[in-house]
Amino acid sequence: MRALFLFLVAANLAFFAWTEYLAPPTTGRDPRPLAREIEPDRLKVLAPEPHAAPAAPAQPAVGCVEWGAFAPAEVAAARQALAPLLAAERLAERRASETAGWWVFLPPQGSRGAAQKKVAELKALGVEDYFIVQDEGPARWAVSLGVFSSEEAARSRLAALRSRGVRSAQVGARETPVEKVWLQVREADAALRARLAELAARFPGTELHLCP
Repeated sequence: MRALFLFLVAANLAFFAWTEYLAPPTTGRDPRPLAREIEPDRLKVLAPEPHAAPAAPAQPAVGCVEWGAFAPAEVAAARQALAPLLAAERLAERRASETAGWWVFLPPQGSRGAAQKKVAELKALGVEDYFIVQDEGPARWAVSLGVFSSEEAARSRLAALRSRGVRSAQVGARETPVEKVWLQVREADAALRARLAELAARFPGTELHLCP
């Protein structure tokens, strides 16, 4: 029995030596997997891909806005009101001849001297936009205080004059060709348009719209 036991021990040792060191590796088991599969000199550390930057918010739409129409004598005051809001290079003028169907006026005064006296009274009240009618006809020596394309605009002008103390002014129909000036504001965003709307309210008879 002792000899049999020693024989089995020797056989097991021989089998273990064969499988670990002498037998070729099989596809099911690799006794040295790290040595065969890892090549440290060829490993590279990859940096994480940068995330795409968030899209910039859409900019507010901009465009060209016209403010008017003004008589040529009113343009300087309108430009002065616009000066704190934008650079001069963003401002342009468009001039056009229109047929005015309504006007605000002081009735004919009978003579040049009487008309000039009324003009002096207007200046004392702070009214600078006027014109003495000198053409022959029933309106001669009347004092024009503005011509307008609509009755609504004319009455708005009349209300502004009466708030200054001009009591004898009237509104009437009159077909008269006149020169009008529109101020064009370039690159007007929503905030600037809101400021322009506030200005237009201070200039009776004017309005805002997109440039033609």
